[in-house]
Amino acid sequence: MDKYQKFRRHIRFCFCASIGGIFYVIKYCADPACWNVYELDLSGLKKIGRSAVMMCFVPASFELLGMLLIAPKLMGITLLEAAIMGAVLAAVSPAVVVPRMVKLMEEGYGVKEGIPQLILAGASVDDVYVIVLFSTFVGMMQGKGASVISFVNIPVSIILGIAIGLLIGVLLACFFKKVHIRDTTKVLIILSISFLLVTIEDKMTTAITFSALIAIMFIGIGLQKKREVVTKRISVKYGKLWVGAEVFLFVLVGATVNIGYLGKVGIKAVLLIAGALLFRMLGVFVCLLGTSLGGKEKVFVMMAYTPKATVQAAIGGIPLSLGFACGDMVLTVAVLAIVLTAPLGAFVIDLSYKKLLDKR
Repeated sequence: MDKYQKFRRHIRFCFCASIGGIFYVIKYCADPACWNVYELDLSGLKKIGRSAVMMCFVPASFELLGMLLIAPKLMGITLLEAAIMGAVLAAVSPAVVVPRMVKLMEEGYGVKEGIPQLILAGASVDDVYVIVLFSTFVGMMQGKGASVISFVNIPVSIILGIAIGLLIGVLLACFFKKVHIRDTTKVLIILSISFLLVTIEDKMTTAITFSALIAIMFIGIGLQKKREVVTKRISVKYGKLWVGAEVFLFVLVGATVNIGYLGKVGIKAVLLIAGALLFRMLGVFVCLLGTSLGGKEKVFVMMAYTPKATVQAAIGGIPLSLGFACGDMVLTVAVLAIVLTAPLGAFVIDLSYKKLLDKR
């Protein structure tokens, strides 16, 4: 591949990561409608609150651990490269999971035990937790080094992101209450703030930073708590915006996959994905220990928490765009994970929920 071809691929990946990835972040994190579904029936969720919190980070951590154990030996990469690959793959797909859990809640399957609420609550934070880890590992790969402060910054950045997001969300709610403007203008204001927060995080050079993704998410939560009627209208606008952005994102990612490289690592990549998913399912099982859920219900949650799609498409090409040696491999494995787990996960959920869950 000559320098011109490499430059073109670099531009395509940067374009994909910046446009598609940011659209994903804005749709998923800033759309307040994502949080309305969690209020449909909180009685079941309260029964397994500990498990709901653990689902936000334990399964992803187990999958990342599995990747660290398997990938270096199977794929011949370093531990840090395996960590980057694990961070890309460890997120669950809300695009697959959320609509099906809402369907379960509407039909009454597993609601009494809080199963759909549990999966929804975990999937909401799981993605952001993984992306924060991904950003940390990418920084290490770029020469910023691995230090205690790097890992201390993870929980601190999450807490700061929550505080900043809630504050902005409440202020926006007060502003929208006093100043009557069109919903389209409100969307543009939230978009502008979202872009601004992401840019500020990227430009910060201090040891302790904040998570822009968490902040954007909690803008939606703060706004939803104070101005619920407004957030429902705004969410409709975001839904329309996401239709085109989602197609744009997946087409760009698919167009930049190296098919020749896929042929070289295909079988190994499938084994790697399968091994990492087994670790993820083990993590889900650990989260469910001590709950009142039966064996069939635990199996359902373990299977329903595996699909990959949007996060992998949004950040899978970033390592290659940054010139990392593992870039081709990370993108190939990410795309293969989407192709295998998204349709298979959706099929398994649709096929099994009536057999494994009780209807209230």
